[in-house]
Amino acid sequence: MSVIAESLWSASDTSPEAIEQALREMLFQQHAAEPDSVPARVLNLVAVVDREWSGEIANRLRKVGRYQPSRTIVCQVDPGRQTIDAQVSVAVQDGSTLSLARELVIVDIGTHHLEHLETIVDPLVVTDIPTLVWSPHGHDEAVDALLAISQIALIDTVDAFTPQEGLARAAALVERAIVVDLAWLRSVPWRERIAALFDPPSERPSLERLSHITIRHEETSSVVALLLVGWLGSRLGWTPSPLMLDREGRLTGSVHARRQEVRITLQPVPLPVRGLAGLTLE
Repeated sequence: MSVIAESLWSASDTSPEAIEQALREMLFQQHAAEPDSVPARVLNLVAVVDREWSGEIANRLRKVGRYQPSRTIVCQVDPGRQTIDAQVSVAVQDGSTLSLARELVIVDIGTHHLEHLETIVDPLVVTDIPTLVWSPHGHDEAVDALLAISQIALIDTVDAFTPQEGLARAAALVERAIVVDLAWLRSVPWRERIAALFDPPSERPSLERLSHITIRHEETSSVVALLLVGWLGSRLGWTPSPLMLDREGRLTGSVHARRQEVRITLQPVPLPVRGLAGLTLE
């Protein structure tokens, strides 16, 4: 969809209240200029990013196309900053039936703001629609603070220092919000293929004859393979046991099924993107 109108506002050493007031005035003015436009009201996205990498995050957000959030609030973290600066844009996109206005708020903050970030963001989110928080560069304290005003946390357990730390963090977040894990989503095509393979009733008995599963994954994405094994185990009633790292850098071990023992091998391979490269069922 093309942008047919856009308005901008910025301020230095400002406050959340001033930013919120600017948003209200800009939406009012935009509607006066484009009476057929309406504010998009589906989802708030709050992204907490390191300022030096904000350009990369902006490029990733542009690629979501028509699935853009209604209001995006980007909190750019600059370690040396003491005050709050802000930029706001309201863009009206020409749709097939309605012209939708979407808001982008960029707030420059310091690290000392993170522990109580909800006090800055709360006035800026649209009420009565879900709020998703995403912090691709860490800043767990900011996510913890924002969960007071958010319903969904977007994470990527591949980013964690170890799979154990990533899974433990995900488990803790599940107690407080809906968790969307990009590592889990990367296994969707493979889970669908496995389910389709054994969907015919004639193929179901083969599940009891599984003896070895090899999952090939991008070198840093072992947690994606672990989640796939966990999914299989939860469906097939497997009793897990620890996996060990062998001399070739593979995680290996076995799980106990109802009638057999299934060997597990997680094989790292070169891959240009995170996720899984292949799967072998024996």
